[in-house]
Amino acid sequence: QVQLVESGGGLAQAGSSLRVSCVASGRILRVNDWEWYRQTPGKEREWVARRPTRGIETYAPSVRGRFTISRDDNAKNTMYLQMNNLQPEDTGVYFCHAEIRAVTGLPREYWGPGIQVTVSS
Repeated sequence: QVQLVESGGGLAQAGSSLRVSCVASGRILRVNDWEWYRQTPGKEREWVARRPTRGIETYAPSVRGRFTISRDDNAKNTMYLQMNNLQPEDTGVYFCHAEIRAVTGLPREYWGPGIQVTVSS
């Protein structure tokens, strides 16, 4: 059974840093196009960053220059979002999203359950 699980969220002060991680587990052949989204109560889920299998990383304007999405070179099914200079508006539940090709079946999209990040002013 393929799944994504986030970790590393929590409480931070404005101006500080946090790193959230996402691990894909199960019988996986390949993980394509990692992405991070976030959501705050009463708002739609917002795209944050994307790391494609090929090509360059892209970011939402609100986080560009502060956040970095990367993959662990030693654990290929692990993805990170390094968040620097956090601001209160970065508060939300952060979701990992990826297209995964499992050992059986066609590629499909998966979501993690989400992890809370709270930034205080």
